[in-house]
Amino acid sequence: MKELVEILEHPGEDYKPLVDCNGWRVAVLNDAPKFRRESTTFLERHNETDEVFVLLEGDCTLYIGDGTDGVGTVLPVPMEKKKLYNVKKGVWHNLTAVPGTSLLIVENTDTSAQNSDYFPVTADMLPKA
Repeated sequence: MKELVEILEHPGEDYKPLVDCNGWRVAVLNDAPKFRRESTTFLERHNETDEVFVLLEGDCTLYIGDGTDGVGTVLPVPMEKKKLYNVKKGVWHNLTAVPGTSLLIVENTDTSAQNSDYFPVTADMLPKA
């Protein structure tokens, strides 16, 4: 059976890629203290690819910046379970979560710091959802 189906999980904290296949990656992101609103230090944007988020468990807010040179206005997007959120290429984003939160992430396998930008933020720059 193992040669036919991989059964994977990530019970620990933070982000962990589980599948890389033909240019795409599936990862699980589980809550960690760095995902609290007061711990958020940056928004990021991926310059070559979209990124997909699906809330599996818990409570999560996706923060989206509408700017191009800088983050512009930061907008909170409260996520709903089992809905797919496709953050488009070049859009500033980050997320905050509560304990017990788990997300599925789909992105290109080469998504990395080398083809992404980071903009420093503080918690007071993130509107409450």
